[in-house]
Amino acid sequence: MARMDGSAWIRMDGSAWIRAHGSARLRVRRPLPALLLAIAVLGSALKDGGLVPDTPLQNKRNPLNVYFVKVAWAWTLWLLLPFIALTTYQLARRQFRYGRTKSALLVLRRLSALLVGTAVWYLCTELFVYVENLTGECSIQGKPGQPRRLYASKRECRQDSGVWNGFDISGHCFLLSYCAMMILEEVAVLEALSMDHSSKLRVVVNVLFVSLCSLTVIWVFMFLCTALYFHDFSQKLLGVLIGLSAWYGTYRFWYLKPFSPGLPLPNISLSSKKYSYSR
Repeated sequence: MARMDGSAWIRMDGSAWIRAHGSARLRVRRPLPALLLAIAVLGSALKDGGLVPDTPLQNKRNPLNVYFVKVAWAWTLWLLLPFIALTTYQLARRQFRYGRTKSALLVLRRLSALLVGTAVWYLCTELFVYVENLTGECSIQGKPGQPRRLYASKRECRQDSGVWNGFDISGHCFLLSYCAMMILEEVAVLEALSMDHSSKLRVVVNVLFVSLCSLTVIWVFMFLCTALYFHDFSQKLLGVLIGLSAWYGTYRFWYLKPFSPGLPLPNISLSSKKYSYSR
């Protein structure tokens, strides 16, 4: 049994397409956490200094926010699901020489990363709502002679046309940073993927890859808009720190363990003899 490193996988394919996309992913992934933190800090400074010009993007009803950011996890999930399934199965069958059953099980294992991501998204958003309800109070114009009502949540306050003032951790900064980092981790399989240039599968994977890259650009751009137009600095900073912590805790810690969804296949082969390549 001999283990093949990342460069060996690339040499197997010999394709400039694989090398270019793999190296590009690495160049983007490494500085992205620092870039997101810098955007949060500098964007907040510009916002607090009144240096941000008025644009349609400051309206929460702008199309990018309504049709993309509001359903950011759904977009990420729908594109990553077929991408992970197709690329993992292809690698397992052609390069790891697994049988169909074992390949299918490996696909299911890798797809469970999306269940983990869904759990992270749900738990964090529920935590943000809890914190905002716990720290807030309702500002509402009461009617003369009526006793002041105490509101337990933002929802109750808004139902009576009130304004809830609480510590609103930026869900956008959290989710956009987490989704962007997760996409960059999952497209790591392109460093190892070997396909025929004329195959239909290659076309599908290319389309999914371009779509995921475009989605990542949108997430980073809308992260910038959030930093420039919305939330206080502490709310944005805490949001992005939680997003990056969720990425680091999964892909840099938990997914290295045996009982986990595991890393994308090229990384698994480097860290586990269980997935070593048999010549």
